[in-house]
Amino acid sequence: MDAIYLDNAATTPLRPEVFEAMRPYWSGEFGNPSSPHRWGRAARSALEEARELVALTLGARRNEIIFTGCGTESDNLAVLGSWRACGRPRAPVACSAVEHKAVLQSALAAHREGAPLIVLGVDEEGRVDDGLVDEVLSQSPAVVSVMWGNNEVGTIQPVRAIANKCREAGVPFHTDAVQAFGKVRVRVDETRCDMLALSAHKFGGPKGTGILYVRDGIRIDALEFGGGQERRMRPGTENVAGAAGIATAMELAAAEQESEAARLEALRDRLEQTIRHQLPGAQVNGGGERLPHILHLSIPGIDQEAFVVALDLEGIAVSVASACQSGAAEPSHVLAAMGRVLEKGASVRISLGHATTARDIDRAADTIPDVANRVLAAV
Repeated sequence: MDAIYLDNAATTPLRPEVFEAMRPYWSGEFGNPSSPHRWGRAARSALEEARELVALTLGARRNEIIFTGCGTESDNLAVLGSWRACGRPRAPVACSAVEHKAVLQSALAAHREGAPLIVLGVDEEGRVDDGLVDEVLSQSPAVVSVMWGNNEVGTIQPVRAIANKCREAGVPFHTDAVQAFGKVRVRVDETRCDMLALSAHKFGGPKGTGILYVRDGIRIDALEFGGGQERRMRPGTENVAGAAGIATAMELAAAEQESEAARLEALRDRLEQTIRHQLPGAQVNGGGERLPHILHLSIPGIDQEAFVVALDLEGIAVSVASACQSGAAEPSHVLAAMGRVLEKGASVRISLGHATTARDIDRAADTIPDVANRVLAAV
């Protein structure tokens, strides 16, 4: 029995093309990009070629790309760094209630330093009403942060409308596009965000590499200190292999985005329809416009841990929450904001990826309802 990996929103397998792009910088091309000799110059050249490719893929300028260690670091730097740089200690920080914890905790850190915190509520589908942003902007926040697509339920936010409102008001706008990139079209020359976070391992790239796009003219304060690397925003010797890896992964994901999104959405919808038919009590979380690779379900009355373990024994990997929240005792803050927390039951995220096949989905569609009914019968 082949195992079926349906937890791609947590991480994805490294694509072979990405591995090959990274390979030279793990062996012969090992130089430090800050060194003046030929080894260092070769590493610097590779780093800047990667930066140029990332910028081209995003519709940005090369000097607007900062390599980081992950999406969380990028979010921290954007939210807390832009608030500290604004020069107004009482300027509010605004974000949606369904942000990744990397954004929420950064906003709370600013709050502990004196910033009023504004949390934008969402509807039952997890979507921010962009009309609420007008009221927020009237309070002159230091930064507004609304994610592009939710990492748990997949809801796509009206980022273009929000970005336009923030640009008109002269307020920096940040979006966490970690789950969205490669699944929807993400370009900063089309959606006027000021800062944007990405993480390589969500779209076939290496773990430990992220991107922060910062539009030219936007000020942020560094959160780490040392050398002058990455515009002094991320000091320390750069990860050249990681930079080559994320650049290649981005190029591949962007080139395939339209066809891959259609393929994943069709597979996701087929799985959803089968589960709804065989488990009529199951509730799909996150409606309307969703990321094509995420299906989030709540199943009343079922023991969550027993359900996920039983699926694992059948060779199927799913998630009970976002990867960063696994093991947490409290319910999902995303479902809580949507008003969809079950008193008793399981909430699971099924997420498809580049390697997911129609055969995988057919077996999952047979197995998931069967396992759920077995676990329900045992209660």
